[in-house]
Amino acid sequence: MDKLSFKGSIASIQPRIRLTRSFDEASHIYLGYAVKIAGTIDGEETISSNQNIVSIGIGKAAQAKFNFKVNDIISGACLPVPDPDMEPVDYYKVSKLAKVAEGEPGSTSAPWELVPPELEVYRERGHRRLAARTYDSKCSSCMWGARMPVEIIVDNWNPRGKRKYRFETFCYGPLSCKLYKAGPNRRVEGRNGMVYVEEDWVDEMMTEHRDPDE
Repeated sequence: MDKLSFKGSIASIQPRIRLTRSFDEASHIYLGYAVKIAGTIDGEETISSNQNIVSIGIGKAAQAKFNFKVNDIISGACLPVPDPDMEPVDYYKVSKLAKVAEGEPGSTSAPWELVPPELEVYRERGHRRLAARTYDSKCSSCMWGARMPVEIIVDNWNPRGKRKYRFETFCYGPLSCKLYKAGPNRRVEGRNGMVYVEEDWVDEMMTEHRDPDE
């Protein structure tokens, strides 16, 4: 398949992470960064369910090279992702990536629209669940927000068996952020109809090493 050219203004750049759940266990795969742009794909205006914004996945090395942030104008070539259930972006395998123009500085407070940190920083900080409605309305441009594709292994005794897919939203930002809302506890289906409920203590454990303003 020929790659599609793109060009647009960055609406957000967040960590691109895949989450795997198996009942009460969870693991993360750090894929790079998810860059949302408003512009053109293959010469046509980007069209999606979110105000003509589409997302493009780039790698860790690309972000380290260009230090992209909100409002930068970028261009490149990409391919549609083959399995939307496994990716938080619409396009990936980017080539010919370039920063066309430096954008105006974004917000320096919540939602933070700065150059995002390295993926290791996200891993070290840990996340809290974030209500999907809050993410969509207030946090979609924040460098501390993340929308992850989730693969659920329903029977952890048979990992090759039935799987389910969904998306979950998370916050890596300061614990004192006034925009933050947790939303309902996450429920994970298991074997023989069992259900694991991820209680608040999981988020507290993930972030207990941070001060409120970190």
